[in-house]
Amino acid sequence: MKKGCPEEFPKELSVGQVARRSGVSVSALHFYEARGLIHSARNKGNQRRYTRDVLRRVAIIKVAQRTGIPLAEIAEALASLPEKRTPTAKDWARLSRKWRGDLDERIDRLTRLRDQLDGCIGCGCLSIEGCPLRNPWDELGEQGPGPRLLEPD
Repeated sequence: MKKGCPEEFPKELSVGQVARRSGVSVSALHFYEARGLIHSARNKGNQRRYTRDVLRRVAIIKVAQRTGIPLAEIAEALASLPEKRTPTAKDWARLSRKWRGDLDERIDRLTRLRDQLDGCIGCGCLSIEGCPLRNPWDELGEQGPGPRLLEPD
């Protein structure tokens, strides 16, 4: 332990400590590390040890995931940050600006879906001509297997 560093604020954190502090499971931390989102070093006993900046990186990952940003995009964004420096408010502002347009589009699409959805539930469709889910003659089947949106992402 570093001189002058209280025991509750160790320089390095175990995977269990990171999990408790971040509210993320140990398995999720291992997954993030395998994907290159976070990094650890190994101690003499071959146990993972994380620097404290990992807590902010995990927070960024969780906030981005909650907004629906794919993990691959999060990884790409985090790769632009210096590994040994705690992400700053300026870093977050830059990352969030990149995601804002996609989020605005997603919000617009979800708002339109919400506004149309109550007319479709239970589908004893009262207006087959105006139904946004209508797919006469399986026109969407030409796009391949699986469900297809009439308004693609």
